[in-house]
Amino acid sequence: MDKQVAENLISNTFNRPFNESTFSNFIRNLLNDIDESKAFPYLYGNYIRHSFADHVKQYRRIGIYTDPNGEKIDVLIVHLKRGTALEHARTRQRNFIAWYLNGGRGGLLRDAALVAFVAPDLDDWRFSYVRMEYKEEVTESGKVKVKEELTPAKRLSFLVGKNEPNHTAQQQLLPLLKNDSTNPTLSKLEDAFSVEAVTKQFYQDYKGLFEKLIKELGLVLQKDSKIAQEFQSKSIDTANFAKKLLGQIVFLYFLQKKGWLGVEKDDQGDLKHWGTGPKNFLRRLFEKQITPYNNFFNDILEPLFYEALAIERSNNYYSRFNCKIPFLNGGLFEPINDYKWQETDILLDNNLFAEIFNTFDRYNFTVKEDEPLEKEVAVDPEMLGKVFENLLPENLRKGQGAYYTPREIVHYMCRESLINYLDTSVNAGKISLSPERPTQQKLFGNPEPEQLSLKGTGYKTVIPKKHIEDFIRKGEFAIEHDTAKEEGTDSYKYQIDKSIRTNALLLDETLETIKICDPAIGSGAFPVGMMHEIVKARNVLETYLKTGKTAYSFKRHCIQESLYGVDIDPGAIEIAKLRLWLSLLVDEEDYLNIKPLPNLDYKIMQGNSLFEDFHGVSLNLEKNDEVLFSENEELELLIEDLHKKQNEFFNAIHHSDKNHLKDEVEDAIIKPES
Repeated sequence: MDKQVAENLISNTFNRPFNESTFSNFIRNLLNDIDESKAFPYLYGNYIRHSFADHVKQYRRIGIYTDPNGEKIDVLIVHLKRGTALEHARTRQRNFIAWYLNGGRGGLLRDAALVAFVAPDLDDWRFSYVRMEYKEEVTESGKVKVKEELTPAKRLSFLVGKNEPNHTAQQQLLPLLKNDSTNPTLSKLEDAFSVEAVTKQFYQDYKGLFEKLIKELGLVLQKDSKIAQEFQSKSIDTANFAKKLLGQIVFLYFLQKKGWLGVEKDDQGDLKHWGTGPKNFLRRLFEKQITPYNNFFNDILEPLFYEALAIERSNNYYSRFNCKIPFLNGGLFEPINDYKWQETDILLDNNLFAEIFNTFDRYNFTVKEDEPLEKEVAVDPEMLGKVFENLLPENLRKGQGAYYTPREIVHYMCRESLINYLDTSVNAGKISLSPERPTQQKLFGNPEPEQLSLKGTGYKTVIPKKHIEDFIRKGEFAIEHDTAKEEGTDSYKYQIDKSIRTNALLLDETLETIKICDPAIGSGAFPVGMMHEIVKARNVLETYLKTGKTAYSFKRHCIQESLYGVDIDPGAIEIAKLRLWLSLLVDEEDYLNIKPLPNLDYKIMQGNSLFEDFHGVSLNLEKNDEVLFSENEELELLIEDLHKKQNEFFNAIHHSDKNHLKDEVEDAIIKPES
């Protein structure tokens, strides 16, 4: 196929709301020899397993494709029941296709599927590649069969439609469309959905913008001695200024993705709800569609950062732009090292921001952090970790010990750490229900914890470790199989073990009180990974406890009470904070009352974790000759008071309150009374 024809086909298919005829035509050209005689019409009702009936309205197959290696791919169209399901029910969507491919209809196994997920009243839709990873076993008779257990499926997706750029999809699908003579293999199709390819290109583009921004800042300092003096007096270097500025802009791309920027008034003059803002707000600002300006950074971005997003206002209305901008707090939108932005004119070249927006506008952005089984071909917060690694000069990378850890390894390490923590805490009796928590409910007919003696260990097992492993690794499947049981049958692919259900309250408190500290936090991969595992596990337990808590409340509590980190690089600290703030945004669904972001200054801090002293006070109690505290009770009271002040600072929203609490916290840390 001619390149221009192929580009037009992709644009017509993916740059518009879903159209079945256009999609079918695209599939014919992508797969060449698809067998459309194997199509079936829309199925609904009893043809959809009860576990998925709350999310899937109907589905149909438009054909079967057999690749040159004999592997079969079904091409499906799945209509979801609600618009919110497209974004918030990804696991259910993946599991529905896994059920289908694993013999859910007709008992036939399939290797993979290409699926269009369509939601009502939305201009965007998801084009996904789902591949099964079957496990086989040899029976006693010597026959090989698929093992009867929960079979994982991997899904890779493009989010496409009217509001999404198709640059990435075009770049990665174009080679397959142009090739009319050869049918693509399953592996070639999977490569077209490669996240690694878009990641590599994005951080190369980001790095180029970063270097140009540093150069431009250097020219500004050369021309303006007042700004140079301000940077010197506030210990601001151009690299950290550039890192924070690009991080702020990227954060705004995620915000405008949610429709939180530039929310306008309706015909009656009332401000509309959050989520209705234009998805290209920054582009509209730059093109002077909202307000005129001379210098974009000085006249637009600085007021947007340090006024609109940083100062609480009535109804969040910002008169300069005549629209609603959320008050976010948190520190991301405070001037780096408190430089006097209103008294200095940092006149960065407007053309530089034209290049920044032209680059970022080519990419899809998603606030969802991907997991090994669920990846979106888009820019996500996890990608910022790779960006951070690229921004470190090659000669510093080894000296600072900064290495990017792939998400699969992070995912594995976080799960294994959490499994061992729960095993030792629950089974060794280190954690018990606090008196403030409600009495253990009678769950599933067994009100008492199940205990199994372990000889020679000195304690009893409340929950066998194997059940804890299944809970952490497979627990998300229990949500659909324990809350939407098949009527008239006791057969489920996976049901969480009784020992977990019976001790749900104990497990929840164990997860609620966990403490995690990363002494070299880097871009925040491990704390964010641990938070995801904790939140996922508490969501599973919520199925049985029914406290009414949400993923957002679990995340905010985890960030406030459980996560700590240190790094020697101030740029790493900014990116780690950014990822934690973004993780909150994804689950904030109260569009009537967006909550301000928390202050993370005493959660994620710059410092050298190899030092054994803090402000001249030795932290090694064995080597410290100075008696700081006469009794343990005195130390406990100090820690309790410090923790109280830190929590107040975490939630403070007014600048004066934050400064006051910051002084109190630092006095408590640096000047303990002995």
